Amino acid sequence: MKAFNGKNHYEKAFQCWLGENKARFVVIDQAKRAAFAKVKIKSFDFIVSADDGKLCLTEVKGRKFKGTTLENKSAMQCWVTMDDVNGLSAWQEIFGPDYTAVFVFAYDIETPDIDADDVEIFEFEGRHYCFYLISLADYKKFMVLRSPKWQTVTLLTEDFKSCARQAKYLLCLKDANERQD
Repeated sequence: MKAFNGKNHYEKAFQCWLGENKARFVVIDQAKRAAFAKVKIKSFDFIVSADDGKLCLTEVKGRKFKGTTLENKSAMQCWVTMDDVNGLSAWQEIFGPDYTAVFVFAYDIETPDIDADDVEIFEFEGRHYCFYLISLADYKKFMVLRSPKWQTVTLLTEDFKSCARQAKYLLCLKDANERQD
């Protein structure tokens, strides 16, 4: 497994989770984009190999979770910037149809006595996380403008509930659309 390369704690936690789940993945080194030096595309964080052979271009977005239950997924922020959407879309086009672009939302759970409701909680460096993935295609289909000033978009709660899957489905992507969490 490659070193963390100064990544933020959300990315480090997700990388450790991938390692503990024996996932095959490559860390994208943001500092070594020489091949695309003249291209201004926002980079993603990992390429993850799912059990079905699908390769996932994975962008990790860290968010705090201050709620008391994960049951309804109602207090989970899932905003991203348009640069995130456009960058991941561009990489999806460059890599082609054999790759699937996904956002992984890494939630740092701040409430120690949370009702996990069968959601996998991952402990890393004294923090507790849960990870949800949403395909770029689903995100683009349902995204709504959050802030014109900051160029951010988000999903409405109902759309998040219908699209988000626990990250464990990243490792067996063919089943991700068939299962509900």
